[in-house]
Amino acid sequence: MTKNIELSIIMPCLNEHETLESSLQEALLFFKDHQEISGEILVADNGSTDGSLEIAKKYEDQGVRVAHVKNKGYGNALIGGTKAAKGKYCIMGDPDNSYDFYHLMPFIERLRNGDDLVMGNRFKGGIEKGAMPWSHRYIGTPILSFIGRLFYHNKIGDFNCGLRGYNRERIMALHLCTSGMEYASEMIVQSALNNYKISEVPTVLRVDGRSSAPHLSTWSDGWRHLRFLLMYSPKWLFLYPGLVLFVVGLIGMLSILWRPVDLYHTTFSLNTSLFFGGFILAGIQNILFTLFSYIYAKNTTYFPVTDRIVSKIEKITLEKGVLLGSFLFLVGLCLAIFAVVIWGRNDFGSLNVARMMRITIPAVIFMIMGIQIIFGAFFAGILDIKVNNSEGQE
Repeated sequence: MTKNIELSIIMPCLNEHETLESSLQEALLFFKDHQEISGEILVADNGSTDGSLEIAKKYEDQGVRVAHVKNKGYGNALIGGTKAAKGKYCIMGDPDNSYDFYHLMPFIERLRNGDDLVMGNRFKGGIEKGAMPWSHRYIGTPILSFIGRLFYHNKIGDFNCGLRGYNRERIMALHLCTSGMEYASEMIVQSALNNYKISEVPTVLRVDGRSSAPHLSTWSDGWRHLRFLLMYSPKWLFLYPGLVLFVVGLIGMLSILWRPVDLYHTTFSLNTSLFFGGFILAGIQNILFTLFSYIYAKNTTYFPVTDRIVSKIEKITLEKGVLLGSFLFLVGLCLAIFAVVIWGRNDFGSLNVARMMRITIPAVIFMIMGIQIIFGAFFAGILDIKVNNSEGQE
């Protein structure tokens, strides 16, 4: 009878011949010294051409397997490795000597305790001198980790740590799909959004043992992480900036529309009011983008949407949007007609520009807001119709 495997150690590999063998030996030593843990080591090869495969195959009789992953990218390698793994639990880590594959028991203990995802924290475990660039240590990783905690309500202090353990079945259920380095963020974000149990244990980061440049690209991969964090949080990407723009724009426009305001020996008047009007329109657009995002997510499971948000979305019907937009448009149209009447009373000749702009600026803002909301309501309706129709097809 085949013994059930408790742990699969997954090593994503792309031309790691310099360090793969020492990483494999360290992981094998872990299993040797913890024989109560049945396990395997899975090298998720992403197209190595430098002899890495031959190194891995040397250890086949000791429980090392190779999973060939065709689609390029860090995320693809780990997705393929997780699918091929046989263990109940998985621990992932790069085979570049930077991660410690021997001191894994804290991860195992948390997983056995019922945690779905166990993150390593390099800041708590220790970072060897020269192991992490200063820009990553003091800027990139702390900022991304702060954003991740703020947006997704978790306590993870090291969002980018590549050594982490997880319940294979639970992570597979998330259907993670990002292909690049942002996979590391997707795993945490989707786990948090689905209310998985996430914990953190200290781990040491050692100096990378490769002589070649690391696969990580500071700016492009950092941007991919940040982009992912933003795209899965419509509240922080669209709603909160939209509300700030709308409120600041509305207060600013109304405060200087009827009379100039002097501040620090500078006079703010109608020209400034135009800019505040632009803030209002941009705010409305962002708020609409929030609605579109949640409708899309609700119907496609792009990310989980709570019942409370679903109930709010369902109350915002196309008809209500059209009525609100029509009302705002009519308010603006009435102001525009009023301005034309005043112009007509002056035989369509020259007018007091400042006086007229106090009427025409709100007129334009109201009319454009109305148009935005009317067509936004129709687009929101299209998002629902399109998905619902596809669900009804055989």
